[in-house]
Amino acid sequence: MPVHCSCCDKNAAVLRRPKTGHTLCKECFFWAFEEETHQMIVSAKLFQKGETIGIGASGGKDSTVLAHILKVLNDRYNYGLNLMLLSVDEGISGYRDDSLETVKRNQQQYDLPLKIVSYEELYGWTMDQIVRKVGLKNNCTFCGVFRRQALDRGAMMLKVDKVCTGHNADDIAETVLMNFLRGDVARLRRCTAITTDSEGAIPRCKPLKYAYEKEIVLYAYFKKLDYFSTECVYSPNAYRGYARAFLKDLESIRPSAIMDVIHSGENLSVKEDVKMPRQGTCTRCGYISSQELCKACVLLEGLNRGLPKLGIGKHAKLHNRLLNKEPLTEAEMKKLRPVDF
Repeated sequence: MPVHCSCCDKNAAVLRRPKTGHTLCKECFFWAFEEETHQMIVSAKLFQKGETIGIGASGGKDSTVLAHILKVLNDRYNYGLNLMLLSVDEGISGYRDDSLETVKRNQQQYDLPLKIVSYEELYGWTMDQIVRKVGLKNNCTFCGVFRRQALDRGAMMLKVDKVCTGHNADDIAETVLMNFLRGDVARLRRCTAITTDSEGAIPRCKPLKYAYEKEIVLYAYFKKLDYFSTECVYSPNAYRGYARAFLKDLESIRPSAIMDVIHSGENLSVKEDVKMPRQGTCTRCGYISSQELCKACVLLEGLNRGLPKLGIGKHAKLHNRLLNKEPLTEAEMKKLRPVDF
């Protein structure tokens, strides 16, 4: 006997919400998912009428659902926003080139302007070239640092007021765990914020902060949205993957584990005498940084010098010498060169 929708009690249920356990028909699920996102936007005061919003678009399920739902809510509730798509081309053959084709189709489907910035034009390197230099162990460090800065640079080119990203509840819970395991107190304090606003940087917000990944997949599936679902070819060894596997194991035992981890991060208190990094600007490129040189500039310096390990780990003591373009000792260079097997 078919199970009826617990909301309308008319139609047959097609899913059980992972977040609440309610059995819903398609239409009631769409309404619940969209209304929750709307309430999050309104309660957090994410947008002001007339703002230009850049949507970080990768072609994946999260950013595709974000673009679709922002367009729907913008029209339904008259937000008065000017929406634009912003994509970053990391230069990963067989992955990013295919996903960008999806983004271009999304542009036509949603009738939104699209801007694509690439690592090659910004940094002179593609991820394929970087991986050939550094291998598969630390490549995600380079990609994460460069992508964050590339997104900001693209937003500045578009002159947007805010950037929206498709980070969901699973992503944020994973980040809380990663920062906790690394002992990164500074990032642990801000990683659960729905809006991050550093001085000199364009604010970023996460409208899907409390949306479960499973529900985003269900929404995209039942709406028949056009998205790219292949994992990055360079991500199997990423540290985040281990945090994700651990979180999935927790969720199988305790379904509320994802929200529990997020709420723990939100309510974290740090002792007043704990020293926190001071936000400044990079003396080379002007980007926000807590050091004289930002992470991107240090990583680029290492790549350009043939010392790719320069930006991996703690090498702050070398910053002044890098700024003054002083040569490194042979012993220091040996530690920073890639190991050939």
